[in-house]
Amino acid sequence: MGIFDKGVKKTNRSFFERLSHAVIGRTEVDDDVMDAIEEALLATDMGVDTTMKIIDNLEDRVRRDKYVSMNELVDMLREEIADLLDVNDDQDDVPVPFDFSKKPYVIMVVGVNGVGKTTTIGKLASSLKAQGKKVVLGAADTFRAAAVDQLTIWSERAGVDIVKQPMGADPASVAFDTLKSAVAKEADVVLIDTAGRLHNRIDLMNELTKIRNVMRKIVPDAPHEVLLVLDGSTGQNAFQQAKEFSRATDITAMAITKLDGTAKGGVVVGVVDQFKVPVKFVGIGEGIDDLKVFSKKEFVGSLFSKDDIV
Repeated sequence: MGIFDKGVKKTNRSFFERLSHAVIGRTEVDDDVMDAIEEALLATDMGVDTTMKIIDNLEDRVRRDKYVSMNELVDMLREEIADLLDVNDDQDDVPVPFDFSKKPYVIMVVGVNGVGKTTTIGKLASSLKAQGKKVVLGAADTFRAAAVDQLTIWSERAGVDIVKQPMGADPASVAFDTLKSAVAKEADVVLIDTAGRLHNRIDLMNELTKIRNVMRKIVPDAPHEVLLVLDGSTGQNAFQQAKEFSRATDITAMAITKLDGTAKGGVVVGVVDQFKVPVKFVGIGEGIDDLKVFSKKEFVGSLFSKDDIV
């Protein structure tokens, strides 16, 4: 079983249940089959624009190839989706997709409350520590007392250092102290937690810029990564969150959480296609090891398994 089979099995099952109704007993790909694929893709919350792009490309290929079997059609579908996921450098077979030549490598993590932001930080810290990296966490979400407490628990579980201040402290000050500590300790990686925020909280959105500017007083090119955490189970709402955060700051990567509990796994494809930002991690469970480095090849293979229609 691949590492993404668990995370996208509900999406896979939903997709092929819909598609099977259209293909059973058919020997060729016709309009009904293409309509069924379109309906199935939309049901995974891939989004209208991305779905239509895939359908248009598939229709062109079917038209050129004339006689296409169902297995060939699934291969084409896999190829089209893999192409949409191919943003920047291909990440397949990369243990952790970061450039550790920069030290400390600073990652600012953003996202709304409830998406699994702090949990993602904890799991990532644990993974990096297991690879021999020296990690420091910065509890810059001083908006909620529970956020600092939660990150502290994760720091203990992962066995990494944490820098924090009392609730209500200036988040930029926490970020400044965190980088100062990381430099002094010769840390490899810094993970900065930020307050969960919505686009209508302009003060919190502006705070991201302030945090970035203050960090650069210690590490001139920080942050090296701005990781947006999205809840895959929220479907189209994830698109809106990505849109608003892209306006507020320079998002460089995404982590999609809670894929194991949803049939909306197509959102991964949709957000990458629409925002041209790579997904670097996916969350497929509650365990500390259930944050996985995203592999385009393995994800597509799990999402659209030919075994389901053979």
